[in-house]
Amino acid sequence: MAGKAQKQTAAAAQVDEVEASRAPLMDHLVELRQRLTRTFIVVGVLFLASWFVADAGLDFLLTPLGDAAHRAGRPLNETFEAMTTAPMEMIFVKLKLCLLIALAVGFPYVAFQVYGFVAPGLYKQERAAVLPFLFIMPLLFLAGASIVYVYVLPLFMDLSFSQELTGTTVKVVYVPKVKEYYELTISLLTAFGFAFQLPVVMSLLGRAGVVSSATLRKGRKFAICIIVIAAMIMTPPDPFSWVLLSAPLALLYESSIYSVAGIERARRRRDAQQAREEAEEARREAQEEEARRRAAAAATGSDQGALPAGE
Repeated sequence: MAGKAQKQTAAAAQVDEVEASRAPLMDHLVELRQRLTRTFIVVGVLFLASWFVADAGLDFLLTPLGDAAHRAGRPLNETFEAMTTAPMEMIFVKLKLCLLIALAVGFPYVAFQVYGFVAPGLYKQERAAVLPFLFIMPLLFLAGASIVYVYVLPLFMDLSFSQELTGTTVKVVYVPKVKEYYELTISLLTAFGFAFQLPVVMSLLGRAGVVSSATLRKGRKFAICIIVIAAMIMTPPDPFSWVLLSAPLALLYESSIYSVAGIERARRRRDAQQAREEAEEARREAQEEEARRRAAAAATGSDQGALPAGE
């Protein structure tokens, strides 16, 4: 009985935890407006501050291009020149880069605001389950972006320079445009960064019980088809880009299967432990009930033996 009372008390406390966070709709809207306002202010300040580092950021993004040009035979003692062909083109490129820098630097604050808004509607164990993913997501995004910067971009540029042609009457030279190179770089960084979130998404779905490892294994063929289609949409229109993104995504899908399987094993262990605890509690309550029954029977027998002889 004591165990049941403790369980009921714990369940009531869990319900009260969510009930206590309930608020009128207007209060939620006011809180949402406040958090959005703070987010826009922080991102806006970071956007303005990013202008002062935009040149350094653009130089960092253009480094793989210059290195590939030198590998292709451009003089090492000369700075490789990329070109712009439209008025104000560099200003717009820098503004786009400033926005990306502001979003990247401000992501922890944005994530904190989102988590702060939804956290009151979650149970304590749900908050504990979601919180680690807020730290894992930026790391996975950086991992995907690093692969692009270190391996994919240099490979793309080497292929581009390798297609230069010297004919009998015409010489074809690759002269990259800054805007096109920037758009290619950002699209690849974004595609790989978001693609590397696949294990996080699958793990959250597995933790919520929406998907299972068995379902993911059965749907592997369909998933690969979807991955290829997504790679075709998210990358430049050439088969080489599709393969470069599809292969890591397929590996990430496989890692998601193992991640969800690990979550299922942990859930089974928790369920088995809970079942053992409930069985132990039921056995203990049965023993206590048996002891009370015997004590009551003994007390009844002693009362009967204590009656006067005349009665």
